[in-house]
Amino acid sequence: MTSPRGGSPIASSEAEAARPPLVLASASPRRLALLAQVGVTPDAVAPADIDETPLPGETARALALRLAETKAAAAARPGAFVLAADTVVSVGRRILGKPADAEEAARFLGLLSGRRHRVTTGVALRVGDTARSRRVETVVRFKRLSTAETAAYLASGEWRGKAGGYAIQGLAAAFAPAINGSYTNVVGLPLVETLALLAGAGFPVNLSGAPA
Repeated sequence: MTSPRGGSPIASSEAEAARPPLVLASASPRRLALLAQVGVTPDAVAPADIDETPLPGETARALALRLAETKAAAAARPGAFVLAADTVVSVGRRILGKPADAEEAARFLGLLSGRRHRVTTGVALRVGDTARSRRVETVVRFKRLSTAETAAYLASGEWRGKAGGYAIQGLAAAFAPAINGSYTNVVGLPLVETLALLAGAGFPVNLSGAPA
């Protein structure tokens, strides 16, 4: 069997038993669920409390990667794999963060309605003093939303705590007739790239169905 340090996504049981702990620097239940879907179970969850305000002139691409790397560094622990991610939604050059209230969520939905937008996730992995990162972009197209659809979505409360004011894995799935790129990236964690980061750093990713 190929060693995970050689990039194979299938790890030996011996490597799994000896692996260092995995820390997820995020409190997102969506990211935990995505990792569990591919058999990866963090040993600890340690959300990093950082300032997520974009820098003047900062692009969505730069912001997503910077925040992921900053979170991984803030949650670093000796001898552990620390995984962090940050997802940014943007329309043109405008970054749509997590809406503060229903009024702002309504504005976001109005900007997304009938248009394409980008979802960018930065993923960072820190092992000791070594940091690795990836950035993934997905283009999502929303249909034109009716007043009734917007009102119903706002009433659902699903927009709370979501970048861009929507959750593609929930009711907003009915709004997106086209997704170009990674679906799991839009949910909050691009799995293919995340598993590649982990395997490349020597973390045993087990795709046999048993938790790693």
